[in-house]
Amino acid sequence: MKIRFLYLLPVFMVACTKFQPAAPADDQVLDGPLDGLTAEQRLQFLRGDVAFNNEVFTKETGLGPLFVSTSCGSCHAGDGKGHPFTTLTRFGQVDETGNRFLQAGGPQLQHRAIQGYQPEQLPAGAAFSRFTPPANTGLGLLDAVPDSLILALADPQDTDGDGISGVPNWIVPKNYVRPRVGGILRNGRAIGRFGKKAATYDLLQQTAVAYNEDIGITSVYEPTDTYSGEESDPEIATQKISDIVFYLRTLKAPVQREANSTQIKEGREIFITAKCAGCHRPELRTGYSPVSSLSYVTFQPYTDLLLHDMGNELNDGYTEGSAKAPEWRTPPLWGLGLSRNSQGGKYYLLHDGRAASIDQAINLHGGEASRSRNNYRALSPTEKQKLLNFLESL
Repeated sequence: MKIRFLYLLPVFMVACTKFQPAAPADDQVLDGPLDGLTAEQRLQFLRGDVAFNNEVFTKETGLGPLFVSTSCGSCHAGDGKGHPFTTLTRFGQVDETGNRFLQAGGPQLQHRAIQGYQPEQLPAGAAFSRFTPPANTGLGLLDAVPDSLILALADPQDTDGDGISGVPNWIVPKNYVRPRVGGILRNGRAIGRFGKKAATYDLLQQTAVAYNEDIGITSVYEPTDTYSGEESDPEIATQKISDIVFYLRTLKAPVQREANSTQIKEGREIFITAKCAGCHRPELRTGYSPVSSLSYVTFQPYTDLLLHDMGNELNDGYTEGSAKAPEWRTPPLWGLGLSRNSQGGKYYLLHDGRAASIDQAINLHGGEASRSRNNYRALSPTEKQKLLNFLESL
């Protein structure tokens, strides 16, 4: 009997393999490492992947007592965008003078609490905005763009007369961040590049603050308990923070689908002709990075990492850093067509998820984007569909 089983085992294994679902194509998923990582780097990537996507915090492991979510992955399913259930509420700052509600829990509302505690409520009179969690992929490339390039793209006086006057968000850097190579300081302020308002300096700050404000987890970087306001011992290992930062830094960029299709190419040309590329820059280039796979790479994120005045349509009366209330960082468009995979099969676009389609998101553009929006509205139905197909391909 044992001999017969041993003969049949290979046949059984081959038969089972035929019924295994095929792995999704690389252009259908956002997860996955950059090419060219060393064996040691891939191991650190995997450690960060496990910590980011698999670890769920409880009261016993440090959750809260006030929090928004119990894990990183719950807000970024498959490393994609969040949805209304995971939307964050930021509050307290109405202009560039700073947040007046820091003693009342600002800038983030922790609307959930462990048993025995009361979740936060918005203070009376506080300006606020809702932020949909962004996709995570390609962040290391954005992080490696030199400050000098971001400044070169800025045009605060609109000297070229195109109606677009992007500016960086000058922020006070956290005392634990390491200045990037070639980083530029002005009056003690640095250029932010992450977050809806570009108010976050780098991926270490993004990670440490998210653990603290989203999950209520203290670290050596963010030791203040969000409930008591007092410093406490770290509730997460510094090495784990480092692994997650490396994971976010080395996630691959989204892969465009059907890039060689004639219709997609025509849609891209319409995108450029309509002046959408004035803010959503098709290409950027990194500078030096200690991760060789990120050094001197030309990539296609469709952003300029700058703030732009989007008009009254998107003015929530809340801001961060030196940004004005109607100013928002140009969001990268890569991965846009895969957004629904992590958003329950529907689109929730713009900073707060208010747009249910790409068309609706474009039509809500105002301010510096008014000309591009009007150009889009003037397109023929066929041209408009080609443009939308191009955006879906990203």
